[in-house]
Amino acid sequence: QLPTGLYKKVLVILHDSILPYMNEPTLMIDFLTVAYGIGGAISLLALNGLFILIHQHNLEYPDFYKKLYSLLDPSIYHVKYRARFFHLVDLFLSSSHLPAYLVAAFIKRLSRLALTAPPEALLMVIPFICNLFRRHPACKVLVHRPNGPEGMSEDPYIMEEEEPSKSRALESCLWEIQSLQNHYHPDVAKAAAVLNQSLSEIEDDISGLLELSAYELFDKEVKREAAEVPLEFEQIRGLFGKKNDIFAEHFTLD
Repeated sequence: QLPTGLYKKVLVILHDSILPYMNEPTLMIDFLTVAYGIGGAISLLALNGLFILIHQHNLEYPDFYKKLYSLLDPSIYHVKYRARFFHLVDLFLSSSHLPAYLVAAFIKRLSRLALTAPPEALLMVIPFICNLFRRHPACKVLVHRPNGPEGMSEDPYIMEEEEPSKSRALESCLWEIQSLQNHYHPDVAKAAAVLNQSLSEIEDDISGLLELSAYELFDKEVKREAAEVPLEFEQIRGLFGKKNDIFAEHFTLD
């Protein structure tokens, strides 16, 4: 058992400062799988090392996606490792061979958690979800389900279910994103409204949105140039500006 602080220090640098210089990186399998099972920020940081072992050293992790799915909780939109986590989740969900129920479960869980997420996280996760729809067209039933959400007595999706295949995500619809179309932040509402239209085939580049901060959003709004707002819609015709003003018959503004 290692102290939590030491775990984090090691896992942050493991993927680029330790594994590339080991003769047998597979020796770290047990350490990384144990760290991945701890939960919280430590599991998020262990993803980097596991990604290298899975893609470069043929590591088989049977319950990998089940564990990845369980890491999706409200804290993922607030932790400082958010950019790293979503970058890796994007890679893990990039394969077109993933079953539709699995991707749908990720889409639905991310959407449900988005209801309490800050604006800077929403501006990243909504394009992220749109990219998943582009890669996995079978999941578009969540958007185009004809009877949802009004036609549903209740959402069949089971948020508490740890097994993605049993979450019934494909039977649900994305009422959460529809709710975000009324978000108080106009940029979030605009981003969520994209799902009302047919998505383009080209994926959105989310690399510049992964590390978006609340300060950057605030700074952008402060520096935004205000549009000129017309205060008078009728051309002035008399002393008091009314069309049928008696003063207009006797006075001019020359």
